[in-house]
Amino acid sequence: MRAAYIHGAIERVMMREPIPSDLKDMSFPVPIHYLDLASSRLDAVSPPISDGLVVFLSDGLPVGQTYIERPETAAALAERIVRPETLEHARHVAQTPVRNRDVSILICTKDRPEELRRCLASIPKQSLGPVEIIVVDNASTGEATRRVVEESGATYVREDRVGLDYARNAAVRAARTEFVAFTDDDVVLHERWLENLMKGFDLPEIACVTGLVLPGELATPAQFIFEKHWSFGRGYLRQDFNQDFYRLHRRYGAPVWTIGAGASQAFRRKVFDEIGLFDVRLDMGAAGCSGDSEYWNRLLHHGHVCRYEPTAVSWHFHRKDMKGLAKQIYQYMSGHIAALLVQYQNTGNGGNLRRILISFPKYYAGRLRKRLRKGVTSHDFFLKQEMLGSVNGALYVLRRWKRPAW
Repeated sequence: MRAAYIHGAIERVMMREPIPSDLKDMSFPVPIHYLDLASSRLDAVSPPISDGLVVFLSDGLPVGQTYIERPETAAALAERIVRPETLEHARHVAQTPVRNRDVSILICTKDRPEELRRCLASIPKQSLGPVEIIVVDNASTGEATRRVVEESGATYVREDRVGLDYARNAAVRAARTEFVAFTDDDVVLHERWLENLMKGFDLPEIACVTGLVLPGELATPAQFIFEKHWSFGRGYLRQDFNQDFYRLHRRYGAPVWTIGAGASQAFRRKVFDEIGLFDVRLDMGAAGCSGDSEYWNRLLHHGHVCRYEPTAVSWHFHRKDMKGLAKQIYQYMSGHIAALLVQYQNTGNGGNLRRILISFPKYYAGRLRKRLRKGVTSHDFFLKQEMLGSVNGALYVLRRWKRPAW
């Protein structure tokens, strides 16, 4: 009964919101199928899967995924999607002992007590328990956030200066462990998330490790659009981002946003003493976002290595409504352009300016032509917000060019 009520509510919301042409024939919610490779459901005679997102599991860890474009059996999908090297890497990580245990989990939040409660509930299940959990309340109204934190047994820190990077910096200052791991209040953690993040620090030059972020649900068109075009997922292969990566892309600035997602990242605590804290001109409450990618860029500029570790898994619950997604995309592009300017300020790399002044105008001109020629699809549905956000990000940072970064 409750499921039918929720489904009806979603349909009523969808009727009031415009839908891109390529999604009009889709049914929501989009199912997410988790299929264990060891299950009998993967034999050749199992019925085909006709729709949704399929995520394959091995020993409880996601090792591959695909959207269903036509009915196909799970066995055929697995053979096509799951890569042997991914399975081998997952086995290798599982067999590697944990050497780095001195770690705190840091969460920044503002006025989302129920989302925070759900996130905190996934921490006691971690195979590697953190030394401490620090929650920074970024100027929430009322006492609900404090109560949720105290009920969980975590450490409560208040930061009244509004802005995600003020909150992140307060969390770093409060932490006393050798490593710090950040997640967001709208995230649920796999039980081996922290353990596998820490296993990623197997070389002294690795300063940051990020993890695989999957969608917690695809209940609405807004969530589907975000996951399809703005996903936090970075695939199922481990990647190291080093000086070769940084130099290879110097002409137009390294695409550091491909390193991971701020919702799942861990650092050696000492790097904050070495190269500074998060830039408070960036992220929510300021320019919009990209405080994490700017920091990864700074790490690479100073000779460190960032690693993407796909066995460190978490689930993010995207914005459900189109209005909220439109605002989020505006903020994303605002923060993205702002971060490119901050990176230029920090490093003097003209490639970041070339990306803003040459690459982006060409990119958006092409998108506009395509939209005029073929109509509005989910890829271009928020094109206006992207372009206006880009302009806002440039103006935001230029007005604050001499402002202290932290």
